[in-house]
Amino acid sequence: MKDVFVVADNIVSPLGFSSADNFRQLTEGISGIQQHNNIAIAPEPFYASLFAPQTTFIEAPASYTKFEQLLIASIAGALQHCPVDIKSPSTALIISTTKGNISLIETEPVTPALKERVALYTSAQLVAGHFGFTTQPLIVSHACISGVLAITTGMRLLRSGQYRHVVIAGADVITRFVLSGFQSFQAVSAAPCKPFDAARNGVTLGEGAATIVLSVDPPANATAHIRVTGGAVSNDANHISGPSRTGQELFQAMQCTMHEAGVAATDIDFISAHGTATLYNDEMESKAITLAGLQDVPVNSLKGYYGHTLGAAGLIESVISIHSLLQNLVIPTKGFSEPGTTKSLNVCSILQPGFLKTCLKTASGFGGCNAAVLFNKQLI
Repeated sequence: MKDVFVVADNIVSPLGFSSADNFRQLTEGISGIQQHNNIAIAPEPFYASLFAPQTTFIEAPASYTKFEQLLIASIAGALQHCPVDIKSPSTALIISTTKGNISLIETEPVTPALKERVALYTSAQLVAGHFGFTTQPLIVSHACISGVLAITTGMRLLRSGQYRHVVIAGADVITRFVLSGFQSFQAVSAAPCKPFDAARNGVTLGEGAATIVLSVDPPANATAHIRVTGGAVSNDANHISGPSRTGQELFQAMQCTMHEAGVAATDIDFISAHGTATLYNDEMESKAITLAGLQDVPVNSLKGYYGHTLGAAGLIESVISIHSLLQNLVIPTKGFSEPGTTKSLNVCSILQPGFLKTCLKTASGFGGCNAAVLFNKQLI
């Protein structure tokens, strides 16, 4: 089976426009979540991690929406650090998102032209054309596992021999439509979210973008290689918005991922969980982690820093996990203070140093979807 390497990455978020800036902010305990008074998004104040108004993401942005600008900015940031030939037929582009340009329906009449502009393939073609990709861009839009699923899809495309390089980018923007949708489920916290905490009561949303470049060729001049060694998806078929009550199906995705990667529970150094801070998600994850025999392994959620960034979440959190492996630091779970799940977990609450080799990243989403992907560090 071919090795798949991470050769470049980038994060564009309210915490910074590079992976290094984002990781540094997290090590200092800084969160992008603030209270906002923006009547264009909600009539009442709300907490979220949002970019400042009028933030410039790229030069000459007029041709692109904010969503597309975020993708372009993140991809450009990642490509600065690797020599991948974008125009080669052996280079693929994968776009991960849940809502894309859905904000356009809030301000414009719904016409055939608008439907075409909102379509995800339109954005994908625009972004691909901006950089000069010659291959047909692929879109992964599978609720909140989109980012993790996109990484697994990229890994499989490379292993199949169809491509030598895959650029994977994800983004989402918080709008009235998005926030009101979560509010309709009574799933939004009135304060910054508290993943896995006894006082947790809902999500905090966020916006951002991230990019990971995968290749069958290892990065040059690196002191360590990060490989994607396994990935799997499952569905619990429980409810349109509520996760499984047993955690069995997320466990299945974790188990399949670990089996594909050839690792045992004792090989996992930390888990980057989905950790949305809703009552049911965190409870379900605690059960899945316990079923996998990983209850003593350090686990964190990054939602207290970024909020839930939807289609970008799996990618943003994977990039931070990759840098955690490289820096030998597990980022603490901001907002967590008192255990709040029936299955006891080793939730990381302080910055935790230690030699790290393997990270298991999990995700879950509406419709009962679950995903996991495994990253492994190899010293050179």
